[in-house]
Amino acid sequence: MDTAQRPNLIIRQYHDLTDYQARFQEMKDWTEQRDADSPDQLWILQHPNVLTQGQAGKAEHILMATDIPVVQTDRGGQVTWHGPGQLVAYFMFDLNRLGWNVRTLVSYAENLMIELLKKYGIEAYAKADAPGVYVNERKIGSLGFKIRKGRSYHGLALNIDCDLTGFQSINPCGYAGLEMVRVMDLVNDYPHFENFCADIIETLQNSGYFNDVQVIHV
Repeated sequence: MDTAQRPNLIIRQYHDLTDYQARFQEMKDWTEQRDADSPDQLWILQHPNVLTQGQAGKAEHILMATDIPVVQTDRGGQVTWHGPGQLVAYFMFDLNRLGWNVRTLVSYAENLMIELLKKYGIEAYAKADAPGVYVNERKIGSLGFKIRKGRSYHGLALNIDCDLTGFQSINPCGYAGLEMVRVMDLVNDYPHFENFCADIIETLQNSGYFNDVQVIHV
C-alpha cells in the first residue's frame, strides 16, 4: 500500500478492568457512525468476569448456571469467557481500505498471537477448521469478529495468567472438552499484560499497514 493511502491507527490501552457491555456498545456504535476518513482503532484491555455468547451461539454450550453474567453479542462463534489476566484486543478496521477480506483479518489476528508467543519461546499454531491459536492441542487464544459494511469490530482474547475456572462452566467456543492453557503455564517468569500490550503496539507500528499510529492510555 502506498504511504499516502495508508490509514491512521489509534490504539487505546486500558490499564484497569473495563466493563464488557459498555465497550461492546461503544465499538458497535463507533463502527456504525464512522466514515471513509475515520482512523482505524485497536483497543487493548481486560474485562471483569463475563461470559459472552456469539450471534449464533447455542444455549447448550453453557453447561451450568454460575454467578458470572452472560452477555449476548453479535460476533461470530459460540460462548467464551473473559476476565482478569486475559488480554483482549478489539480490531475496528476498515477492511476495504486495507484491501483485506475476512480471512485476511482472521489470519492477521492469529499470526499476531503466534508471533507474540514465539517471542517468549512458545510454539503456537492455528487450525484451518477451528479458529484460534493452540499449543499442543490446548487453546491459548480465541477469536470472534463482526463485519459491518466492510468494517470489523470484536477481536481476540489471549490467556496470560487468568483463572481458567471461568471456562469450566461452558464448552469453550462450542467444543466439548476443549482444554485451555495460559502463558503462565508454559513459561517461567512469564510476560504480563503490560508486556504484551507493548509488543502489540510495536508490532502495529512496524506493520506497514498504517501511517500514523497514536497510542492513548485510558
